[in-house]
Amino acid sequence: MIHKLKNTSVREFIRAIEQDGFQYKRRKGSQRVYRHPDGRRVVIHYHHAKDTLPTGTLKNFLNGTKWNENDLKRLGLIT
Repeated sequence: MIHKLKNTSVREFIRAIEQDGFQYKRRKGSQRVYRHPDGRRVVIHYHHAKDTLPTGTLKNFLNGTKWNENDLKRLGLIT
């Protein structure tokens, strides 16, 4: 799945997590923490909204959101 997300901008990820119910909680430097009402948490590191995330950061992002391929399709991140 990660190879399909490589060129996705941080802005698109933020739109998707907010659409899925995550809420922005706090910011420290370039880190933004989003929490879901069911307890999931994801931290996004970036400096500009057009930035793309490295492969390791994408893996951590998917682990935090617990999204599967169907979720990514539903949120419009992959086709």
